[in-house]
Amino acid sequence: MTRPRPLVPRDDPADSVRVVGEFGVIARVLARSGAARVADVGPGDDAAVLRAPDGRVVATTDVLVEGRHFRRDWSSAEDVGHKAAAANLADVAAMGAVTTALLVGLACPPDTPTTWLEGVAAGLAEECAPLGAAVVGGDTVSSAPDSGAVVLSVTALGDLEGRAPVLRSGARPGDVLALAGRLGWSACGLAVLRRGFTSPAAAVAAHRRPTPPYAAGPAAADAGATAMCDVSDGLLADAGHLAEESGVLVDVDRAALVRATLELPGPLQQVAAALGGDPMAWVLTGGEDHALLATFPAGSGLPEGWATIGTVRAGDPGVRVDGEPAEAAAAAVGAEGTGHAHFR
Repeated sequence: MTRPRPLVPRDDPADSVRVVGEFGVIARVLARSGAARVADVGPGDDAAVLRAPDGRVVATTDVLVEGRHFRRDWSSAEDVGHKAAAANLADVAAMGAVTTALLVGLACPPDTPTTWLEGVAAGLAEECAPLGAAVVGGDTVSSAPDSGAVVLSVTALGDLEGRAPVLRSGARPGDVLALAGRLGWSACGLAVLRRGFTSPAAAVAAHRRPTPPYAAGPAAADAGATAMCDVSDGLLADAGHLAEESGVLVDVDRAALVRATLELPGPLQQVAAALGGDPMAWVLTGGEDHALLATFPAGSGLPEGWATIGTVRAGDPGVRVDGEPAEAAAAAVGAEGTGHAHFR
């Protein structure tokens, strides 16, 4: 007896995932995925098999929800892939490790164009390739019919290459606080997009495709960093996590922070002037740039790309800016809160 073929809605595009089918989608996506240098068995089996020369594996997961973390009318599929990879690769770097492979879970509406998923795969591959990493497996499912949203979950695996992991809990009084990477650029780009503009292009690009300083994480570990984290929720918020875990008071030096982030005129000052705001609000509380924040013993030389922006002191755990509580410092520059709140 011949089994009837499932009916396909007439308005489904020929390239939709429902028409192409699960295995057709997987085949197209895998063609864009690249190769991981540590993979003995890559995509296509029930699970991947990876080499772990260090004997330890760093693992982290990040979830991106359409409408919350990205919008398809603001970002290309390649942009979404780059952004999803960057969020995870930065977390691995913040441990002092190097990413080796990604696993990707995807939920999308049945009418999602397969070409869009291929673009996401290409963006993931391009972001990972310089590190020798790639997507080695994952899963695809249909998202809830009433939501219509794409949900992308990425798990990154990393190699410490013989280093001790750098935790958030290692900062000690007397350490210096240092920054690698940019702050405020993604938040600035988001402000531009929310007003219906696409320039300055550099700010918008920073929101669509963050540029974390991946090499700075392992370099900091090699240089003796005592604590480290990536800045995904905002400088004040993430410095607060580090302070709480270490049981110390972190004091940000505003002048040093300005030198590290706003010394040269650029998109942040330009957009802030146009909107009547203070660019320091984005620097202190803007997230998703995935800069790295670390503490180092006083007097130790900082690796290339790192700049001192404060100090670590004994006291009630928390963050201050020139001795002022973080909440007051944020309010003084017109920021709403001290950073991103995940369930607000």
